[in-house]
Amino acid sequence: MSAPGYPSPHQGPGSYSTAPYPVPHGGYGDPNHAPPLVGFHMGYNHQQPQPGQPVMYQPVPMPEYGVPQMGPGYGGPMPGPEYGAPNSGPPAAISPAPAAVVPVGVPPGLEYLTQIHQILIHQKVELLEVFTGFETNNQYEIKNSLGQKIYKAKEENDCCTRNCCGALRSFDMKIKDNTDREVIRFIRPYRCASCCCPCCLQELEVQAPPGTTIGYVSQDWHPCVPEFSIKGANKETVMKLEGPCFACNCCGDVNFELTGKDGGKPIGRISKQWGGLIKEVFTDTDNFGIQFPMDLDVKMKAVLMGACFLIDFMFFEKD
Repeated sequence: MSAPGYPSPHQGPGSYSTAPYPVPHGGYGDPNHAPPLVGFHMGYNHQQPQPGQPVMYQPVPMPEYGVPQMGPGYGGPMPGPEYGAPNSGPPAAISPAPAAVVPVGVPPGLEYLTQIHQILIHQKVELLEVFTGFETNNQYEIKNSLGQKIYKAKEENDCCTRNCCGALRSFDMKIKDNTDREVIRFIRPYRCASCCCPCCLQELEVQAPPGTTIGYVSQDWHPCVPEFSIKGANKETVMKLEGPCFACNCCGDVNFELTGKDGGKPIGRISKQWGGLIKEVFTDTDNFGIQFPMDLDVKMKAVLMGACFLIDFMFFEKD
């Protein structure tokens, strides 16, 4: 017995055509269809875009509520069926184009982070700083695993603070998307060095959008090992970050392992990548890779970005 057919809009009432071939479900960039993480391969520097590979773009601004969707090639709303047109069925039989789905609870501008499980952070080389030693505002490019820029970051600070306080300086770090819209802000207050005293531990606040706090990165005191707590908006600990005993990269990467709030098996990593002898000795420009679970809360992904910047200033920014 043959399978039942499907109504055809080009045939008369009661006519049926052969059932179409099944169409695969799911869309591009759906985290639920991404392959699971296998290990923690950190060879970011060798992952370059290949010809023919799909390009992942930042999400475009979503249409405002109440604004009708535009049909392709039309200057107005999607047209409906004419009154009295032949073969017109009831309204329930009409299949409109699916509307864009706005992720629930995702701050504006961070939608793209739901599609990825690793990012690269490259600090720009400042020629004035290289040749004169005069400390300038740090600037970074934030890229996906294909090397495509998704965000840019720039420190905002005054000359006196940068050159007098060095790596301990306070700062505001603004993160902007490719449309030059500020989507994240990192705020670090000034704190003294805390290698021997637990009273001046480092902390960084993460806001997305600017003005709305979504989490904190707090240093945990330990006499030998650098440890941090990744916290939510109410300062509840969500994850832990632990580095090596000596956070220095001598001809190799330095890894800070990400675990659950109670420790256990690593679920991600922040890695300071070895940039070569000349670059490491004569500049303080650094490359980092961040890896986290695909289904991690997008707000915590933004907080991990802040943890990367705090680690850079604390351990790899030359005074």
